[in-house]
Amino acid sequence: MTDIIKEDAGEKKSLNFIEQAIENDLKEGKNGSRLQTRFPPEPNGYLHIGHAKAICMDFGVAQKYGGVCNLRFDDTNPVKEDTEYVDSIMEDIQWLGFQWKNIYYASDYFQHLWDFAVELIKEGKAYIDEQSAEEIAKQKGTPTQPGVNSPYRDRPIEESLTLFHQMNTGEIEEGAMVLRAKIDMAHSNMHFRDPIIYRVIKHPHHRTGTTWKAYPMYDFAHGQSDYFEGVTHSICTLEFEVHRPLYDYFVDELIETPLATEAGYRPRQMEFNRLNLTYTVMSKRKLLALVKEGLVNGWDDPRMPTICGYRRRGYSPESIRKFIDMIGYTKYEALNDVSLLEAAVREDLNTRATRVSAVLNPVKLIITNYPENTVEQMEAINNPEDPEAGSHMIEFSRELWMEREDFMEDAPKKYFRMTPGQEVRLKNAYIVKCTGCKKDENGEITEVYCEYDPNTRSGMPDSNRKVKGTLHWLSCAHCLPAEVRLYDRLFKVENPGTETEADFRELLNPDSLKVLTNCYVEKYLAELKPLSYLQFQRIGYFNIDKESTPDKLIFNAQ
Repeated sequence: MTDIIKEDAGEKKSLNFIEQAIENDLKEGKNGSRLQTRFPPEPNGYLHIGHAKAICMDFGVAQKYGGVCNLRFDDTNPVKEDTEYVDSIMEDIQWLGFQWKNIYYASDYFQHLWDFAVELIKEGKAYIDEQSAEEIAKQKGTPTQPGVNSPYRDRPIEESLTLFHQMNTGEIEEGAMVLRAKIDMAHSNMHFRDPIIYRVIKHPHHRTGTTWKAYPMYDFAHGQSDYFEGVTHSICTLEFEVHRPLYDYFVDELIETPLATEAGYRPRQMEFNRLNLTYTVMSKRKLLALVKEGLVNGWDDPRMPTICGYRRRGYSPESIRKFIDMIGYTKYEALNDVSLLEAAVREDLNTRATRVSAVLNPVKLIITNYPENTVEQMEAINNPEDPEAGSHMIEFSRELWMEREDFMEDAPKKYFRMTPGQEVRLKNAYIVKCTGCKKDENGEITEVYCEYDPNTRSGMPDSNRKVKGTLHWLSCAHCLPAEVRLYDRLFKVENPGTETEADFRELLNPDSLKVLTNCYVEKYLAELKPLSYLQFQRIGYFNIDKESTPDKLIFNAQ
């Protein structure tokens, strides 16, 4: 579905299909022309960039139309949930630049959901089934064949009520029985074939402890939580589209009970396409396996597609929001090229990253005609794209570090870096001419020699002399050692999410992380905070890792 272009006050604006639907609902006065959304993550893992797309939608439309977006944790499965995930989710949302109005939990509505289930049992619309999960699944039928009624489908109401209460007192073991809605075992939508709405879980809940032993299923809890909370637009991803009729069914049933609140109010579910990226997976189960099995270094490993992983890698929240805005929201699933995200990050960092010098593969450069024991202060502009970013000073001396790749003893004609007899500019300093090099017994170059022209310092008239190469450098006596981590794609195939479980681990890229330990950076970097955005001159974008200290500097490549 394409975006819709609308005229408004003489200006054109692009509306996606969800924004168009919201505008229509507001104009028609639905739900009192009120807009309320929610972001409802399950606290069973860290958020990934797919969740960032939902966050931008849920919070973004609330901001755009003067509505409210709440954060609601879908904590209906205590086995998988933890307060660690709750804390990380809140941190990620705020880092992306959004703020919720209120925080709610599905567990806030456990009593309401229980009462609604009791109402359904009393009305003969739900029953306790003692079959195994396998037996229930077999009786569901197929999309072309109707299901078979459970032998417990006509169980007396009082008996179901008694057993339902026993499910929550601890008298019933896990898996021994479930509560099912009594709808239609021949329905064309298989979600209507007497879905399970409650099961027994004997595991302490991170908020309610051992108060509850019977827990609602997602399809039963979600729509009702939306209703109790006052949500007007329940926006979710496309896999829930087939669940929407059941969502509507339970909401309609709830409205007919004494538990109904505001007259005329009804939430509406809408769906958009998920965010899928090449060379990664978005399955929480697979991401958890990567972490638990030590295949990555935690949830915030910079190779992970988690929001905290991108943050640690040096991506800005603005760049992630820009990328999501670029790919848009449609009704069609797509696999987005990760290079689009990387381009959005580079474009954003170009405007905010501090330019600094770093040498990752050093070889010594000696300026033979430069005075010994002399140190000059050279001004380095922090960001040419931002005049207000200022500058900092970098020391220049006789012995420098340069990139080994920037020297070639026998260079081809169009080689514009350092080679004997050729002039290059040392950035922010002087023009120098290479005079030769020194090698060890293995033929490895250990030192490069050059002479400088003292009249070509940056800013002097002769500095305008044209040379074809500009190199970065560091003063050997005035820089700091550093560890630099270079990252590649986590998987070696474009779409690892479509592969079988047996292939999952085999698809990992063995070269996704390369650690360089013999690097040097400006000493100025010891003053900057972790996660600061940097551009290593002529190399790329980096940031300071959270584990970095002034005594051991660590940098992550973007």
